Order: sequence, then structure tokens, then C-alpha cells
Amino acid sequence: MNNQTESSSIAVLSVAALGVVYGDIGTSPLYAMKEVFAGSHHPVPITPDNVLGILSLIFWSLILVVSIKYVVLILRADNEGEGGIMALMALVLTKAKLTARGNATIIMLGLFGAALFYGDGAITPAISVLSAIEGLEIATPAFKPFVIPITIGILAALFAVQKHGTALVGIAFGPITALWFGVLAILGILQIAQHPAVLLAISPTYAIAFLTSHAVLGFFSLGAVFLVLTGAEALYADMGHFGRKPIRLAWFCLVLPALLLNYFGQGALLLDNPTAIKNPFYLMAPTWALYPLVILAAAATVIASQAVISGVYSITRQAVQLGYAPHMDIRHTSAKQMGQIYLPGVNWALFVVVVVLVLSFKSSTSLAAAYGIAVSGTMIVTTMFAFLVAQHEWHWSKLKTLAVFLPLLIVDIAFFSANAVKIQDGGWFPLVFGALVFTLLSTWKMGRELLSTRLNASAIPIRNFIDSLGTAGITTVPGSAIFLTPNPDRVPNALLHNLKHNKVLHETNVIATVVVLSMPRVPDSERVLVERLSEQFYNVKVFYGFTEQPDLPAALEWCAVQGLALDSMRMSYFLGRETLVPKIGKALAKWREKLFVAMFRNSSTAASYFGLPPNQVVEIGTQITL
Repeated sequence: MNNQTESSSIAVLSVAALGVVYGDIGTSPLYAMKEVFAGSHHPVPITPDNVLGILSLIFWSLILVVSIKYVVLILRADNEGEGGIMALMALVLTKAKLTARGNATIIMLGLFGAALFYGDGAITPAISVLSAIEGLEIATPAFKPFVIPITIGILAALFAVQKHGTALVGIAFGPITALWFGVLAILGILQIAQHPAVLLAISPTYAIAFLTSHAVLGFFSLGAVFLVLTGAEALYADMGHFGRKPIRLAWFCLVLPALLLNYFGQGALLLDNPTAIKNPFYLMAPTWALYPLVILAAAATVIASQAVISGVYSITRQAVQLGYAPHMDIRHTSAKQMGQIYLPGVNWALFVVVVVLVLSFKSSTSLAAAYGIAVSGTMIVTTMFAFLVAQHEWHWSKLKTLAVFLPLLIVDIAFFSANAVKIQDGGWFPLVFGALVFTLLSTWKMGRELLSTRLNASAIPIRNFIDSLGTAGITTVPGSAIFLTPNPDRVPNALLHNLKHNKVLHETNVIATVVVLSMPRVPDSERVLVERLSEQFYNVKVFYGFTEQPDLPAALEWCAVQGLALDSMRMSYFLGRETLVPKIGKALAKWREKLFVAMFRNSSTAASYFGLPPNQVVEIGTQITL
């Protein structure tokens, strides 16, 4: 019975995973083959040998990169069940035991990979929805002027509903995407039945023959072939929602067969009618099915976009928790699913970027040039991190690790190089956008470290401070005072200023430090660690995983288990509110210092981020010179 229940649960999760995990890669048939043979960047001539060669490249790319690298190998490199570049970076930093310089390199690579993922998050909604609506042009050219307005309208609606969360509509994601993959397979089978010889392309000899006989063109074609792989990184990033088994089951039982059947079906159509390259996906369908197919494609691309937008939310929260981004307004949209969150600032900033992309590039063909370089760059970083995990976490020998991951890294570099030649045709966008995000993430990390150094330089050791209070004769008032500080060994500025100006101490004073660990979640039983410093003072460390949203009042209730009972109605939270004064030309470059100050001033308050009751918070200001 238990086995049946487990099997049923895995089956349900596999269907649910279709929409969230495979929405991105599942919409690639809308534009991938078209870009190979009719793209703006080195299109491949449509000949039987070339069609079979490209199909063979697509087949083996999906097998090597997605099936073997991601589904079989990378999914093993989870951080307590969580995936994605930030989770993988945290795992490497924990397990690899590198030098300080090595850790700094890992952090820089991780931030760069995350920054490129943001570029993917902007391009995916634009190219996916735009390619789906372009199907209306196949029905009648009269729709052409309306493609961009309709696309922007759909995108506006998609971003507007984010604040309501995906808990309700998420139920429909899996079945709709399952229908989408079923249609992909049927369309492909109908075409393959007329030209079964197209299945010969399964042999790698056709890919090798194409690359060797067209060395330069074959290299350039990899940039377009890579479009069939663009959802692989999102597959890994969304692993935490479903687990390995459902993702693997969905891939091998439905997604991979449906994708291959559709790509081979498009190839069969081109062998029969090369003019179908205008839009081979939609021209596979009978005329009567065109409008329903456009509607289904639009639904599939909205789901794919939703998955990437949710991924951007998740990676932003991880960046905040790990100290690479400022506190933001993070809203939970589901009482049951912890991972369903909404970040208003990130949502609307991303929407603006997506609309600018649609208006600037105007077609999926133009956007395709910008697409591959972001994902291929992140894939290289992921492979490098997985190499370290295989050595230090899986305890593989160096020879075995090299034998497995070096060929995969070579494939990644080949795809990245092929995409890099498209920089002037649009590939510059994800690089510029990624550089901007990388600058913001690294600046915040450097600025916070500098701020911490400045605060610690003038801070008093907490034990010396407590000893000095013995003969001070300070008035004690009822209740508990919670002083938040990043350094539990030093006296918080808020405590010093409160004592200086109000001349009182509470009967219970808690020096609270929030510690974010390199693991996704912390059990409630291990949430706090209480240390008694004196009759009036306690040191409390509160632990969170990098996927958790802090709720400090709830966490402090667990102090009672360790002998510190706090009455939530008689607590006051004292926070330091620092005003930063730049000191040009010192620790940070002038422009970076000003950028950090601007980010600091516009970050959300610690009170809102830690979930503190507004009527129990006291903010005490202090001025700090950087």
C-alpha cells in the first residue's frame, strides 16, 4: 500500500513538474528549427543532408546536455534538495574546503552565473510569448501589426497577476503542459509517418558528417541548435519544488520523446517542403487546427514564462539570504507552499525590461540571437561547480571526475563560443544586463563587509560591557529588549545609544543575531541557540536556511525550550538605523561607494524583513563614515 501511495505521489508530482520545470524547454520547438535554417545569423541551407545533420545535432545535444548532464548528473548535486546556481555555489563553499582565494573565485563565478540567469529571466517571456503570437501571421498577414501589441498585453496580464500567487493557477499548469507535449508528439508523428527516413538522424554519424563537411557553418549553427537546450538550467533551479524522481520520470517518459518527435517532424516537413521554413512548427498543423494551436502555444509560453519569473524570485531571495542583495519586500502568496513568493520591486523591474526587449527586437528571430549566450554561460559555471561537488561530496577520483565532466565542459564551451559570435546581433544584451546585475550583487557584498568592519572597529566587547554595568546603578524597567546585531560578541550600537539617552536597561536584554546557513531549511527544533551571559543579558542566535523567510517573533518563541521565556506582548525590538557617509577614495571606488549607499538607502527596513510588529520597534539612528 505504501508503495502504491508513493508511486501515485510521484506520478502526481511528475505531472505538476511538467508546467513548472519543463515549461521553458517545452516551448523551444516554436522557434529553434526556424532559427537554424532561416535565422538572421548564418542560416543553414535546406538540403536533405543538412536537415539530417541538424536533427542529429539536436538529438545528441538533448541526450548529452539535458539527459546525461542535467537529469542524471546535476540533479544529484542538490543542496539539501534545493537546486540552482546559488544553492550549488553554497554547496561548493561548504564541501570543497578551498583557500580564501579559491572561495572568492567560487563566489565571483556563482554571482556571474546568477547574473546571467537574470538575463534568461528577461528574455524567456519575451521570446516565448512573441513566438507563439507570431503564429497568427501564418493564419493571415492581416494579424502582423497586432502581434507586438497582443504580446505586450499578454505579458502585462502575466506580471499583473503575480501578486496573487500561482497557488490556484498552478493546478492547471501540469495538465495544460501535458496536453502541449501530447500535441507536440502528435504533430511530429504525422509528419514522420510521411518521411520515416528522417529517423536515420538518430545516428551520430550524420552530426559528425555535417560538422566535418561544413566546419565554419557547422560551428555557427551550434548557436541556433543550442535553443533546444535553453530550459535545462531552469530544470535544475526548480528541483526543490518536486525532487529528482518526478523530474526524471517526466523527462524520460514524456518530455524528451515529445520534443524529439516534434523536431524530427519539423525536419520531415522541411524535406518535403523547404518553403515551410517560414514557420515549420505551425505549418505542421492542418489549417483548421491553427487557431487552437496558437491559443495552446500562448498558454504554454505563459506557463514557461511563469516558471522563469518564479525562478528569478527564488534566486533573488537566496541572494538576499546569503548576503548578496539588500533586504526586499518579499510576500508569501501561499500558506502551504513556502517557495511561492512575490517580490513587487523585482516583478515590475523585470516587466519593464521584458517590454523593452519586445519593442526593441520586434521578432522572435531577432531575440534568438540574444538568448543562448546567457544560458550557455550559466551552464559552464554549473558544470565547473558540479566538477567540485563530484570530487568533494561524491568522493569521485580525479580521473573519473575529469573523464565525466571534461567532455561536458567542452560541449558547454562550444555552445557558448558559437553564441558569443552573435554579440553584435543581440547577444550583447544578456552580457550587459548580467554585468549590471553582477555589479549590484558584488557591490552590496563588498559594501556590507566594509560596513561590518567599520561597526566592529568601534564596538565594545559584550562581556566587558556587562562587567562594567555592575557598579553603574542603572535603572531597570520591566519587559524584554531585543537588540538585533550581526556580531554577537560586540555591543549593538542601538543598546549603547538607548543606555546613553534613556538611562535605563530592561530586566531582560537579548542580543539577537540572525545566521543564514548554507542549507535550504533549518528544523524548528534547531532554530535558536541561547547563551546566558548574566542575570539580565542573553545571547540568542537564530538560524535560517537560504530559502527561508525570517520570522523573528516566531523564532524567539523557541527560546523557551532552552530556558528563556519571552512574553511577546512585553518585548521591544531595538534596531540600529545607520546613515552612511561616503569617504571617497578609500576602501571602495568612488562610483561603487555611491552605488552601495544608494542601495542601502533604498533597501527595505530590517523590521519588515524580519517580520517584527511595527508597534514594538524602536529605531535608533547612528552615522557611519565608510
